[in-house]
Amino acid sequence: MFTESCHDPRTALNRRTFLGQTGLGLGSIALASLLEQDASRGMAGDAHPAARTAGSLPHRAPKAKRVIFLYMSGGPSHLETFDHKPKLAELDGQAMPESFTRGQPIAQLQGQELKCLRPLFPFSRHGQSGQEISEILPFTAKIADEIAIVRSMQTDQINHDPAHTVMNTGTSISGRPSMGAWITYGLGSECLNLPGFVVFTSEGGRNPQPIASRQWGAGFLPPRHQGVQFFSPGDPVPYVASPAGVSARQQRALVDTIGELNRRQYEALADPEIETRIAQYELAFRMQTSIPELMDFSDEPKHVLDLYGAKDGSDGTFASNCLLARRLVERGVRFIQLYHRDWDHHGDLVHYMNICCGLCDRPSAALVLDLKQRGLLDDTLIIWGGEFGRTPMFQGKGKEPGRDHHIRGFSMWLAGGGIRGGLTHGATDELGYSAVENPVHVRDLHATMLHLLGLDHQRLTYKYQGLDFRLTGVEPARVVNEILA
Repeated sequence: MFTESCHDPRTALNRRTFLGQTGLGLGSIALASLLEQDASRGMAGDAHPAARTAGSLPHRAPKAKRVIFLYMSGGPSHLETFDHKPKLAELDGQAMPESFTRGQPIAQLQGQELKCLRPLFPFSRHGQSGQEISEILPFTAKIADEIAIVRSMQTDQINHDPAHTVMNTGTSISGRPSMGAWITYGLGSECLNLPGFVVFTSEGGRNPQPIASRQWGAGFLPPRHQGVQFFSPGDPVPYVASPAGVSARQQRALVDTIGELNRRQYEALADPEIETRIAQYELAFRMQTSIPELMDFSDEPKHVLDLYGAKDGSDGTFASNCLLARRLVERGVRFIQLYHRDWDHHGDLVHYMNICCGLCDRPSAALVLDLKQRGLLDDTLIIWGGEFGRTPMFQGKGKEPGRDHHIRGFSMWLAGGGIRGGLTHGATDELGYSAVENPVHVRDLHATMLHLLGLDHQRLTYKYQGLDFRLTGVEPARVVNEILA
């Protein structure tokens, strides 16, 4: 099929035609900017007009305005955290019954003798709800009545990178838009001085799993919807700070000049990439003042720092990143994703679970408590979990036993933003191998997240290559109404 380039002079618009046909172009950017500065606007003012491809957005009254995804990269073991299996303890060291595993994909245990491995930490019940949580998560146990634990998660891909891609984009096909990009495409951002989609990463534990930046990419959506990774310590966003000796007035003049050149080019070519470039230059200029203020914890009381286990400055730890997530929520950022990259425990499971839970348990619970105290939890959806779970079978990579990748049943939890706390939903079989009660696929998680934000997952679409794409794809997906308040 022949496709003309958008830079081909045969497709260039003259000025009169351009002005007549770009009702959703530069004028809408100016309008959106004015709307963003109007603190009294309703939800309808949050969406960029170009996103209104499926009727008025949001499609329904939202329960949540924003999302924080606490992403435990590498796949935490559900059998050591949220899914207590006494029967597995009884069979410890015995052959895994073949009826569970026959014909099933097993990542690195294929062809090996499969033996059951008992839960390596005790469980107890917590809160008025009596939810069962492992002793390795003492702080999460204290918020048992705030969270909904889903024990019946399932996904499609058994290796890390494609499983990350499924969790982030709804498909294992690389290059599709991430969930944060879909959300900012549908709802825009409430923040004028920061990106609508922000990403942090932290490390601590076993060798960190690599995370590709395409996991927070915009895919075929307009590039302005991609996530922006913040770093700490050091410059949070590379190349945003002005060079030495350049004043704010000089920088403003430079941005204005570049913007004018870009606008002239846009008038000639009507290339949406140029629109994005203009917006990015303006946002980068505003970030020069907003980011240093964001990253400065000097206005945080000591009791708040202690709650998270954070230091008095952003240091790249998961604790600091959780505190930054709360600060981003206060500033109107729509989607915040925190990756902790060390949950891939094929061996030495007890050792590394102690490290990862020690780094992530307290800040995760603190974020829930802090948002609740500030009245922000009711409209902030928090999701905790990784790309998959771990096998009930023993894997011997290390001095102590570990567990392999597992996709047929694992656990996640959700809180805030329309979630019914103190609830355990779904169940795996007696050995924790397969979800047997109320299975929840990643697509269902995405549909539920969009629903809470007021978006119908079947109607939030983007036409690309002649097809109407959506985050949940073409396979069945449902809203998990059972966990909603």
